[in-house]
Amino acid sequence: MRESGAGVSEGKDHSISLARANVYTLAISLPLVGLMLAAYLLLTTEDTRVPGMSLGGGLLFFVLIIAGILVHEGIHKLAWAAFGRLPLSRIRFGFQASTLTPYAHALDPMPARAYRLGALMPALILGAIPFLAGTAIGSLALALYGMIFVFAAGGDLLILWLIRRVDPRALVLDHPSRAGCIVLPVRDV
Repeated sequence: MRESGAGVSEGKDHSISLARANVYTLAISLPLVGLMLAAYLLLTTEDTRVPGMSLGGGLLFFVLIIAGILVHEGIHKLAWAAFGRLPLSRIRFGFQASTLTPYAHALDPMPARAYRLGALMPALILGAIPFLAGTAIGSLALALYGMIFVFAAGGDLLILWLIRRVDPRALVLDHPSRAGCIVLPVRDV
């Protein structure tokens, strides 16, 4: 279980179990990746596509995917630190073996806007940008890399859906053991 800087029972829960999140992630990610693949095939022609990968290229691609999983969580950490103005030491990495889920976990509250930006950044940096670049130059490998990381960001997109109605200025706390966050009550000072 992940530690947290504030109590979970103090606010409104906008989270779901990681097992349930994995199911919903498939419902979000598979259609998105299908649309991306269709877009790639519609926007490129056989004449503009870069030839397939060699065995060495396939091995490199696999290594880049594994590295990308670690970078994905690092992007969460850096984005939450920057946008949420949190010290890097207050954002931890972990892995839940039962659902095969790596995670970055902020221990302190931050504005919902910062939380959203931190949740979205891996999908943009590792997913959308490589996909768009791959489609623009006809590189299936680069477009596929982007598709894989949009798929991998499905849980993050689910969290964005869960907090879609939360005021961007509200303080949220990353849930200590589930996918999502707790919206903290406003306190009179």
